[in-house]
Amino acid sequence: MGYNIPALEKLIDEFRKMPSVGTKSAERMAFYVLGLDDNGTAELANAIVTAHEKIHQCKICRNLTEDEICPICSNEKRDRSTICVVESPRDVIAFERTHEYRGLYHVLHGVLSPLDGIGPEKLRIRELLLRLQQESVSEIIIATNSDVEGEATATYLAQLLK
Repeated sequence: MGYNIPALEKLIDEFRKMPSVGTKSAERMAFYVLGLDDNGTAELANAIVTAHEKIHQCKICRNLTEDEICPICSNEKRDRSTICVVESPRDVIAFERTHEYRGLYHVLHGVLSPLDGIGPEKLRIRELLLRLQQESVSEIIIATNSDVEGEATATYLAQLLK
């Protein structure tokens, strides 16, 4: 008979569901949470619930925001003639850290992956096309990853936008 604490196993299992988190990392996170005092546990749980309730997609670019329109789209100093199409909100953060790009973004929230059942209808491509009809855009930068899915998505978008 092994050592088994159901609540601890459940916590580890939930952490293990996160991307790139293996068993050992999940265990470390679980023991970290168990080491928190009641206030720390409540703050962590509250931060998760608050983020889940308040954060949603910008109605323009589909980046994450707490407001109807994200700070990038609402910034009048941004170059509105250029849109950089990215896979995820993490990509926006990476570009913004460089302080070099001054245009707008459009977040697809994924890439084409037929083997995983992800076709164009599951991405925010329709919203991009609607945006291009409504806005005066002179340049679109497709900044997907250079893996197979990212390249397929970039090729699909390039063909679609010609």
